[in-house]
Amino acid sequence: MTTFPHMLTNVLLNKIGILYVYMSIHALKKDTIDTIKKKIMKKSITTLAALVLTISIISCGNSQASDKGTEESGDGTEKNTDDKQNSDASEGGKSIHLTKAEFLKKVFDFEKNAEEWKFEGDIPCIVDFYADWCPPCKIAGPILDELAAEYEGKIHVYKVNTDKEKELAAAFGVTSIPTFMLCTNEGQPQIFAGIGETEEATKEMFKKYIDDVLLKTKTVQ
Repeated sequence: MTTFPHMLTNVLLNKIGILYVYMSIHALKKDTIDTIKKKIMKKSITTLAALVLTISIISCGNSQASDKGTEESGDGTEKNTDDKQNSDASEGGKSIHLTKAEFLKKVFDFEKNAEEWKFEGDIPCIVDFYADWCPPCKIAGPILDELAAEYEGKIHVYKVNTDKEKELAAAFGVTSIPTFMLCTNEGQPQIFAGIGETEEATKEMFKKYIDDVLLKTKTVQ
């Protein structure tokens, strides 16, 4: 016969067993929740880092332009690191690098027509405000060279070095690069900054602007 103390002991053991199981499950849940939290936090940090990297690749702040377009030569004087690229691109007939004086003659003379936009060109053009140290500019440059050849005779592709032509950049409020100006024979210019997430997306973007704005004078939404 089971005595009362024995029954009480069995009940207590059962209670303790149930409590132990409950505590184990609770601990497991807590560990699982902590693990999930850590995984979510890790994923969020990784996603944020990727987003920041993407943004930095798409465009560059122009505030760095004052000290990145030059390097010191052996005799202690500064020389511009863009000269070779400018020369190569111009001689290759892909894109045309403009100084301020050339910009005034071929695009817009803002000194003579300060109050009203007047396009000075014979055919529509894209003006690429860039710097040699800017990674997105290095992506956009070769693509624009290809498009200059593809649309030869229909548009001009001009390039303005913001390190050398600071007055031009300031005149059009260029604060991030690359910045692009679309100029047609009629109407106001359109200005936008940055490139696509990939080279293919960037080329598609440029082609859309050329076809819809420069050649058909439609506004891109």
